[in-house]
Amino acid sequence: MTTPVQVVVGDELFAEGATEPFGAVRHVKPHELVVDIEGFGDTAIPAAAVTAVHDHKVVVDPARLPPQLRDAIEHAHDVEDR
Repeated sequence: MTTPVQVVVGDELFAEGATEPFGAVRHVKPHELVVDIEGFGDTAIPAAAVTAVHDHKVVVDPARLPPQLRDAIEHAHDVEDR
């Protein structure tokens, strides 16, 4: 039997295959996470979009998110690139 991994406030968020985080967990709810996406702000991500949790990293499949959130994740670091 394995122990379920828990998401906690402050865990970093990563898109599948990415090496840089796009945000952090702000609040954990039973079926969703309230997260802060860099350059976008606080929003809810359904738990079904989470594909892995390990080492205080939450991996999210952007394909399971609405287009607005996929776009926000894609552009999370735009301000840093200027």
